[in-house]
Amino acid sequence: MKIVYFENGRKFLVKDTSKDFHTKDGIVKKSDFKKKKGKTNIGKDFIIFDPSFIDRYKRLKRTAQIILPKDIGFIISECGLGKESVVFDAGSGSGGVACFLANVVKKVYTFDNDKRHIICTKDNVKMLDLKNVDVIERDVYEKGFGKKNADCIILDLKEPWRCIDHCRKALKSGGFLVVYTPHITQALQFINENKEKEVFIPLRTIEVFEREWKLTGKIARPEFVPLGHSAFLGFFRGR
Repeated sequence: MKIVYFENGRKFLVKDTSKDFHTKDGIVKKSDFKKKKGKTNIGKDFIIFDPSFIDRYKRLKRTAQIILPKDIGFIISECGLGKESVVFDAGSGSGGVACFLANVVKKVYTFDNDKRHIICTKDNVKMLDLKNVDVIERDVYEKGFGKKNADCIILDLKEPWRCIDHCRKALKSGGFLVVYTPHITQALQFINENKEKEVFIPLRTIEVFEREWKLTGKIARPEFVPLGHSAFLGFFRGR
């Protein structure tokens, strides 16, 4: 597997390097994959390098929308996740969060009750060759997590407030709970349910916005379409 990067910004992940690779910028010959750079048959320059984790991650199969990297990155920094962290992730969806975090933390347990999501997540874990992800078919609304001592729990569920008591049993004292909700009404209901039960210490609720800039020659301006609202991130801490 190799990355082919053209000077015009086009980038390709080539899985099969045993044959020529055809693009709009010309043909990259199979012999070129043993080099660091070259030219296509129509004279377009390219650079070749080995794919990193993020290159392969962007090829995830999807059965459900994944949490975007801008939000995952904030979760990692806000919760201080690292090589000794154990994370519970519900629900798995396409496995985007579980796979990304597995590249950072010690262990990820990811839960879902939809067989399609379970299969997709397992396929993505295998594709990325991750050894520290357990994919568990389980209804966390009804059965909880069946495990304890999580450093962090991430809820990407339609009704996360139904898991408050289960999270209390599964999260370490001082551990972090992250609630990912697309709608403000969901975020508000979780806040109110938690306040009534006095389970977790509320920290903050935020949105993460991303704005790319165009910088070339004398042009220096933001791009016209920023990556805006994806969801609200609610951060809490176990008592």
